[in-house]
Amino acid sequence: MNPNIEEVLLAEPRGFCAGVDRAIEIVERALAKFGAPIYVRHEIVHNTYVVNELKAKGAIFIEELSDVPTGSTLVFSAHGVSKAVEQEARDRGFSIFDATCPLVTKVHVEVAKLAKEGYEFIMIGHKGHPEVEGTMGQLSSGIHLVEDVADVANASPLQTEKLAVVTQTTLSVDDAAEIAAAVRARFPNVREPKQQDICYATQNRQDAVKIMSPQVDLVIVVGSPTSSNSNRLRELAQRLGTESYMVDSADELKPEWFEGKSRIGLTAGASAPEVLVHEVIERVRAFGAVSVRKMDGIEETIKFPLPKGLKLDDIPPPGHIS
Repeated sequence: MNPNIEEVLLAEPRGFCAGVDRAIEIVERALAKFGAPIYVRHEIVHNTYVVNELKAKGAIFIEELSDVPTGSTLVFSAHGVSKAVEQEARDRGFSIFDATCPLVTKVHVEVAKLAKEGYEFIMIGHKGHPEVEGTMGQLSSGIHLVEDVADVANASPLQTEKLAVVTQTTLSVDDAAEIAAAVRARFPNVREPKQQDICYATQNRQDAVKIMSPQVDLVIVVGSPTSSNSNRLRELAQRLGTESYMVDSADELKPEWFEGKSRIGLTAGASAPEVLVHEVIERVRAFGAVSVRKMDGIEETIKFPLPKGLKLDDIPPPGHIS
């Protein structure tokens, strides 16, 4: 018990975004319509609880398409896939549902459109992240990845007359802006997207942490270690001078974190379900928290449509991508 904890301040917005909601619903609808197993390439979203819940319902998560039996139903994760993965899935004759977040698809469409016009690309993102692999895999060449400002100096496009910049959707807004500025400084004619690639949910959650952090003594972020946007929230709070930790579940909370802390800030990454937030609140109450208060914040009303073929009377043919 820590008698010093007066209040838990809940960030608003937090947790699931429209792309995550849609991706999970695609898997659940596929299970309900076609029965288990439903195969999912990569974790549908980067959250341990969500993945385990779907596994229990009959989803099987794979990385290699060779692990999927012929004739199966396959779902692409919210992070998107390369053209090579998409083609291999078609060739293998799977019934395919694409749960790629529409905001990631927007980046893919932009890359395809500008590539036809002769553009090369600088991509700001984290090497090895599935979204980055999917976006870079839209083309066989001509996309140059930069992870930080130092990388910009080493980028070597074949030409600079037609050069565009694209961004992983879940980056730190501030870091991405700094790297983009370095790209502009080196390549003054670089074309930038009409709307920034960083998604609305990533932006909103980071903005909420910026407001919350100065008001609290400690920030807890609910999110899995693999979640890019969750990691960015923890880093942001830390950068703003507030001690912060990220937890996959309430079990990971440590009593010593709360010693001498009177106000606790709590948020959740875009792939973390609200049930985990409630479990963290209950654990912090057990540590001595007296009250919980929601911050004022943006109310998100965006909802993305589901792909065709998930209505009960609408079964797609093998090899179809929705």
